[in-house]
Amino acid sequence: MKEKFLRAGEDYLEAILQLEKENGSAGVRTTDIARRLEVTKPSVNRAMKALHEAGYIEQESYGEIFLTDSGRDKASKVQQRHDILNRFFRDVLHVSKEQSAKDACLIEHYISHESIEKLKEFLDGELI
Repeated sequence: MKEKFLRAGEDYLEAILQLEKENGSAGVRTTDIARRLEVTKPSVNRAMKALHEAGYIEQESYGEIFLTDSGRDKASKVQQRHDILNRFFRDVLHVSKEQSAKDACLIEHYISHESIEKLKEFLDGELI
């Protein structure tokens, strides 16, 4: 996946994973992704093409979207980074719920594995 597409691609994967959990099914519709991310359906279609080429999703022509094993793994890792950052901003720094979610979404794509692990240890009380 190209560096330029990295952040957006991870946002799409995370949205698909969240929609799967909310809907209780594996298939996700383009319309739902567009609504979730506040983007157009053509933007979703372009992103799905790139995610399919990268091996992260499966989709019949304009049909439901399914995460592959590697897509689910990548989406889960992004979601975990988001949750750790959001928790740190909200519970430790006392940033508002809305702002902490926005900031976590921005940073989750760029933070190193080492830093996220140290934040997790800190939040779990292992580094105090």
